[in-house]
Amino acid sequence: LDIGCGPGYASAILRKRWPKARVIALDSALPMLRQAKRQTRWFRSFIRLCGDANALPLADQSVDVIFSNLCLPWLENLPEVLAGFRRILRPGGRLLCSTFGPDTLRELQDIFARVDTAPHVMPFFGISTLGDALITSGFRDPVLDCDRLTVAYPDLTTLMRELQATGMTNALQSRRRTLTGRRRFIAVADIYETLRNGDGMLPTTWEIIYLQAWAPEHGVPIRSRDGGEVASMPVSAIPIRRREPQP
Repeated sequence: LDIGCGPGYASAILRKRWPKARVIALDSALPMLRQAKRQTRWFRSFIRLCGDANALPLADQSVDVIFSNLCLPWLENLPEVLAGFRRILRPGGRLLCSTFGPDTLRELQDIFARVDTAPHVMPFFGISTLGDALITSGFRDPVLDCDRLTVAYPDLTTLMRELQATGMTNALQSRRRTLTGRRRFIAVADIYETLRNGDGMLPTTWEIIYLQAWAPEHGVPIRSRDGGEVASMPVSAIPIRRREPQP
């Protein structure tokens, strides 16, 4: 299952990686799913499903692998979302995710904070928050890592256009509801100009966090919301002693 599949590039790669598997590309945006159709071939087809990652329309324990690339920042309640991921994974199934870390667009955050009190860049989850959420939602043996990349842009306008093209909109309730004014944008651009490197480019930080975890096997306790732990297993796995009929 590719959650937040977008135009379906990763779905096609997953289908190529596991040619005998049934790959499902899920996204809440129908235009994205129409774009994803272009990645399908008769020998590399995958199922396109319109659905919400906050309430996955799939049966319990029906998926072997969940892949999600840069979808988590736009989901509402991280522990509940991850618990939904774990719900549909088969025991021993694997979760693979990537997401933005809090240092992403650090330069832009700092500059906007100097000219405006309203938040303009979404705060992204830190690696410790993501690890805690995985444990809270019932996953086992989480492994997390991160990379920090510096990408150079010729000017602020190019950076803003790329953010818009990739769908990185500010979803905060506290965001400014009006357009960023020309005077405010010029002030941000002027401050950004002071950061130009030796090549004459504007540096921008991107922090990418990678998550890997496994759904617990049958009988492994899972932490419940009230602080306790619950273990479950199919009835077929419970040994039954049968009494021999008396003569």
